Amino acid sequence: MPQINESFEVDQPVQVVWDFFQNVPQVAECMPGVELLDAADGEVYKGKMKVKLGPISAQFQGEARIDDLNEAAKSGTISAKGVDQKGGSRANATVKYALTSAGNGTKVDIVADVSLQGAMAQFGRSGLIQDVSSQLTREFAGCLGGKLMASTPEEAAEVKAGDVKGFTLFFSTLWARIRRLFGGSKGR
Repeated sequence: MPQINESFEVDQPVQVVWDFFQNVPQVAECMPGVELLDAADGEVYKGKMKVKLGPISAQFQGEARIDDLNEAAKSGTISAKGVDQKGGSRANATVKYALTSAGNGTKVDIVADVSLQGAMAQFGRSGLIQDVSSQLTREFAGCLGGKLMASTPEEAAEVKAGDVKGFTLFFSTLWARIRRLFGGSKGR
């Protein structure tokens, strides 16, 4: 599969965003479709991710490992793997992230290598994974910003990402691809 490159900005200082990234349960709350089940040893986390894209749905169960944390460089790596027991799809991902100052805020750069096997792999071959990734990144960024802007811990706890919305996500992604193919939405 091709490498996925995403970035977004958060209207908070780098250290605040870095501290948020170190709180894995809060990060998991901002990842659409993800549920954290257990922290094995502080570096390995068990969880599940529900995904429904068009006619295909999967519930991956697996684990994620936090590697290569570099506080000075404000970067890290997450390695994840999961299996959908019902449909037989498998997923492996290595996600590298880096935080840099962007004016008064923070720019978050993400580079991911994702490998899919089974029924979900057809989305990787079609290129839809990149488009879906863009939408999920926007949802993650919105949740992250909402948590960091909350006035109280209780208010922050209420901010969570939703599930991956199957047909809505699939068709909005497909529509975006069609618009790009025909030169955008000028004059509409």
